[in-house]
Amino acid sequence: MRRPVKFRSLLVSVALLGAAAGCATVGEQAEAASGIAVRLLAVVDAGDGEAACALLAPATLRTVAEDEPCPQAILEKSLPRPGTVVETSVYGQWAQVKLDDDTVFLGAFPGGWRVVAAGCTPQASRPYDCSVEGD
Repeated sequence: MRRPVKFRSLLVSVALLGAAAGCATVGEQAEAASGIAVRLLAVVDAGDGEAACALLAPATLRTVAEDEPCPQAILEKSLPRPGTVVETSVYGQWAQVKLDDDTVFLGAFPGGWRVVAAGCTPQASRPYDCSVEGD
């Protein structure tokens, strides 16, 4: 069952890790975030669960791997095929990448952007509904 993204717990987990984006410009950060979002969907589409799991934020990785190893579980999450990036927004340590058929949320971690939630669709005035997300 898919749950709404819990932005408060996501914010706390990323805030505790500190700034990873360093001195990069907003444009460079947006490009890097959108690259990770597209890469996640591409490696899932290619059936490479190991590579997909390496792109997940720690809390998201734990949630995905609750019942079975992440490389198997991530491939069962009904993520869409990679599409065209429509818009990327960076808000400090957070990024939102909107693609044709998906919205991916990312957080800045040491070592770069990591996927916090993916397979997300807006739900009118409610939070996004995501097939992959952290706790």
